Amino acid sequence: MFRTLRRARPVAPTLPPWLAHALSAQRGPVPWSAVIRGALAGGPLLLAAMLAGRAPLGVVAAIAAMLAGINDRPGSRRTSVRRIGVPALAGAVGLLVGTYSGERLDAVPLTLVLTGLGLVAGGFSALGTVASGAGTQLLVTTAVGAGMPLPGPAWQSAPAFLAGAGWLLVLRLVLPTPGSLAGDSRLAFRFDGERAAVAAVYDAVAALLDAAGTEHAVARRAALTAALDQAQDALTGPRLRRHASSAAERRLHAQYAAALPLGEAATALAWAERPLPARAGEGPRRLAAAVRGNTPAGPLPAPSRTEPALRALDDALLHAAEAFDRGGGRDLHTRRRSFVSLVRTVLGAGGREYGLRAGLCFGASAAVAQALHHGPWHGAHQHWYWLPATAVFLVKPDLGPLASRVLCRAAGTVLGALLFAGVAAVLPRPEGLVVLVAVCGALVPVAARHFAAQTAVVTVLVLALIMVAGEPQASVSRIGETLLACAIVLVVGHLPMPGQRGGRVRTRTEAADAAAHAYLAHVLSESDDRATRWTLRREAYRTLAEARAAIALAAAELPALARHSEGADEVAAVLERLVDTTTACAVHLDDTGRLTPRHTERLAGLRSELAARRGHVALRDPAPSLAG
Repeated sequence: MFRTLRRARPVAPTLPPWLAHALSAQRGPVPWSAVIRGALAGGPLLLAAMLAGRAPLGVVAAIAAMLAGINDRPGSRRTSVRRIGVPALAGAVGLLVGTYSGERLDAVPLTLVLTGLGLVAGGFSALGTVASGAGTQLLVTTAVGAGMPLPGPAWQSAPAFLAGAGWLLVLRLVLPTPGSLAGDSRLAFRFDGERAAVAAVYDAVAALLDAAGTEHAVARRAALTAALDQAQDALTGPRLRRHASSAAERRLHAQYAAALPLGEAATALAWAERPLPARAGEGPRRLAAAVRGNTPAGPLPAPSRTEPALRALDDALLHAAEAFDRGGGRDLHTRRRSFVSLVRTVLGAGGREYGLRAGLCFGASAAVAQALHHGPWHGAHQHWYWLPATAVFLVKPDLGPLASRVLCRAAGTVLGALLFAGVAAVLPRPEGLVVLVAVCGALVPVAARHFAAQTAVVTVLVLALIMVAGEPQASVSRIGETLLACAIVLVVGHLPMPGQRGGRVRTRTEAADAAAHAYLAHVLSESDDRATRWTLRREAYRTLAEARAAIALAAAELPALARHSEGADEVAAVLERLVDTTTACAVHLDDTGRLTPRHTERLAGLRSELAARRGHVALRDPAPSLAG
């Protein structure tokens, strides 16, 4: 007999992280409501302006609607006011600054002004998602105002821009989302985003209880943190129709607050690493259904009360049932950041590094664009805004690793420009261009799942708008300027900067470290102030999630950049275990008034491990003493 030899299967080559990121896309259902809003935004505005004989102002309004559509993300209506409105205000200011600077300053002073504006906007972008969107729109519209002068008084552009963004915001507040008119249509329509976000928290608690004692517990705990963050954001912001919605508002706040002790007990049970009976997650699932249907909680199955964490879970379920019926409570347990802390963030390592790179990229691209404008290629560069506006989007770390976003931007621009060149040759003008703007506006929310696809759609939309404004078709020159912007951002992105590299990761990790230790110190003080404890716990987990996101982004950079954040993921993992252990200690202290040797040994071990890993990333001083 002869033994059959089996040939080993070849191992598939692993893609570099930056390339894997460039090839990956987000998944999920089609956001039909955002698609409808996109179709009703820029196209109708442009058509109305053209009928009124003010096509240039219609172009400005349509650009504003497009930028607002990029910021039109899933969530509650109240969060959309801040997410769309604040960047729109910044964009209007940028348009005024750019227009008047472009009219009054020569090339060198204008470049210096744009560089300084990039420094400031980049630093403020470190404050968060809304600030980043505002900084981006400020720089983009400044480039448009300076490099694409429109006929008519300069002061008319800013109101037109605000009108375009305001129109999409009105559509976001007025139009219902699919499924929001079921049941109590008035309340469901008004609070559809908030209700879905709070229900997702209870579902996440149930999923964590199901995963207790399994390898999926860590991922489920991270999913619970994300759900709590989204619910907290969904309930934060301006109240719409204050007097009519006060009772429903209080009810939603009470349902969110009731989920906090449930999440705390579920985290403690997952920390114990013991499987739970299936009925443990049934209560939170019924509460999730009650939130979605706006119905009473009804009877809830009680878990066994054999240990402190299970007793805490049972007490939290009873409290939730009472809160659902009573409908009181408004505290979102959000720690407000002081003005001093905001300034420290802007001037910190992350804000300085991003500000320097944004300023250099914006200033250098504006200088190169103006040189091309006044050079022998003047005929092809009547307007020079494209190159600096492209550099603004490329320098944003929110959009992925540097190499990934450069590759996606280049591919998307080439595809979009070629598509527009082919379509523009056969479309009737100007009617066909208006239809094309409306179609692209509808595609923006779908294309947002991948940066290259979004770039292609936006490129087609912007080229259509500038043709309506009277500029000739210039797809080839736009491709060349985009590739030049990619080269500028790649060079600046790898330049050595003052201080340590990886400032964004270091800043996020330091914030997570400080929040974790503040939470631990409060728990070890055995304070009875649970509201403060939940606030500190939310801050600890939220900053950890932000640090994890920044670390994952930095790890996917090219090796020359990724090496500056090596070791940060291990530090974040230890901090995560420290916060989980602190939560388990809090639940145990509530029930027994003292910690077990397992709790103290775990805390001491985590402190030692954290101290051993601090050499990789500069962190704050170690945790407070565990004595007592």
